[in-house]
Amino acid sequence: MGVDIHRLRVLRAVVADGSIRGAATNLGYTPSAISQHIAALQKETGLTLVQRAGRSIEPTVAGRTVAAHAARVFERLAELESVVSDLRAGRVGALSVSYFASAGAVWIPPVVAALAREFPGLRLDLRLIELVRADAGPPDVEIFVDGAESGDTKGYRVRALLTEPYLAVVPRNSALADRAQVDLVELRDEAWVDNDVARGACRQLMLDACSTAGFSPAFHIETQDYPTAIKFVAEGMGITVIPRLGLGTLPESTVAVPIVNPTPRRGISVRVLDAVADHPAVVRLLELLERHVNLTVPPPHTPAQTQGAGPAPSLLSGGVSGVGEDPDVDKSEAVDN
Repeated sequence: MGVDIHRLRVLRAVVADGSIRGAATNLGYTPSAISQHIAALQKETGLTLVQRAGRSIEPTVAGRTVAAHAARVFERLAELESVVSDLRAGRVGALSVSYFASAGAVWIPPVVAALAREFPGLRLDLRLIELVRADAGPPDVEIFVDGAESGDTKGYRVRALLTEPYLAVVPRNSALADRAQVDLVELRDEAWVDNDVARGACRQLMLDACSTAGFSPAFHIETQDYPTAIKFVAEGMGITVIPRLGLGTLPESTVAVPIVNPTPRRGISVRVLDAVADHPAVVRLLELLERHVNLTVPPPHTPAQTQGAGPAPSLLSGGVSGVGEDPDVDKSEAVDN
C-alpha cells in the first residue's frame, strides 16, 4: 500500500478544523479539491476516514487515528529536512582524515579545532597513516608524502601543499653545529641515528640523496620516529637527518643544520575524494590546512634563526642554523620529490 504524503497533510487539516471548507481555506485549496484528496486517500487506505454528520462531515475513529500517526510522520519529515539542510551546509555527518605523523603534530590539531567550532555536528575520524588498519576504508581526505604507498590518487583530487628540505640534527658541541650549511657527503663518517622504522618514502628520499652523494649512511641506532631520534642526538649518540616539518621543538643541546649538495627534499600533498570535494566542511578544511602550511614555512633566504625567533617558532625552536625555504644549493643536484 502506498500512502500519499500530501493527502495525509490534507487529512490532518480536515481533522484539525473539523470541516472541509475550513481546511480548504487554511490550505488555499477549493472545497472540491479537498474532497477529492480525501476520497483518494480513503481509496489508498481502504478506510473510511470521514463521514457525514448532518450538513457537515466529521472524522471517523480511523480518520483520527491515521491523522495522529501522520503527525508523527510529519515531525520526522521535518527532522529529515533539517538534517538534509545541515548536510548541505556541512554541519553534520562524518569525515575521515588520514595524515602522517609530523603533519599530525603540526597541522592537524589547529585545523581540527577550528572545524569543530565551525561544524559542531561533524564527526571527524582521524587516522594516523602509520597505524591505519588494513581493512580500513579509503579516507575522505589524506595528507601524504609524495611517493608513499598510501597515496593512491585514483578517484581523488590532488593538491600539492609543500616541498621541504631535510636538515641534519647534530649535537651542539659538534664541529658541524656552527656551520651555516653542510655538504651531505660530510655526514658520511658520522654515526647516524635512524628515525623511520617503517622504511617509508621519507627515509627512501634521504637514502637516495646519500646515494647521489656517493655513500650509504652507517646507522648505529634504529628508532621509530623523529622525536626519539632527536633525543638520542641530544645525548650525543650521533646525528639524524629529518625533514623540516619533523623538527618540532629541538632540545637545547642540538642544532639543525641545512644540507646541500644535494639537499634531500620531500613533497607533501593532500588528496580529496571526488565525492566529498565540494562538501563545505572539506572546502573549509583545505582552506585551514593551506593557512597552517603557510604559517610553518619560513620565508626564503632568512638569516640564521635562534630559539624564539622567526615566523614559525614551533619548527625553529632549540637552535637552527641558517634555515630558510631554500638554502644556497646547487638546485641542479637537489633531490626533489
